[in-house]
Amino acid sequence: MSATVAPLSAVRWLYACRRSDIVANTGAAALVGGRQVALFRLLDPHTGEEHIHALDNIDPFSGAAVLARGLLGDASGEPYVASPMYKQRFALRDGRCLDDTGVAVQVHLVRVVDDWILVGRVVAAADVLAARAGDLMATACETGRT
Repeated sequence: MSATVAPLSAVRWLYACRRSDIVANTGAAALVGGRQVALFRLLDPHTGEEHIHALDNIDPFSGAAVLARGLLGDASGEPYVASPMYKQRFALRDGRCLDDTGVAVQVHLVRVVDDWILVGRVVAAADVLAARAGDLMATACETGRT
């Protein structure tokens, strides 16, 4: 996975679906935290090693939510999904379009826990601190201390 987490940030993990709900070497769409995400479950035919990838499901060329239904392939060792609309290929590791270097789709952090696929959403430190400050203020108001 190539996604980089910015310093001073936190990751909020959201349940997407069960790993076993996605047939090997296919994709599925999930609504994760209000965002359409395309999940892909790939099995290496030589080693049997499994890789789960998550990208935004919206094809930037057509605007349609279709990437989860795209064709999976490999270009010189780079796994990709080809959009079913206009066939542009997007690298599963980093989201870049292999056919138009100026275009990419968002890649999401992924982990599997007890067969559940969790998708990570990076939360900026300022948002984390603001949420904590809000929690502290709410606690102070509830206890009568301000």
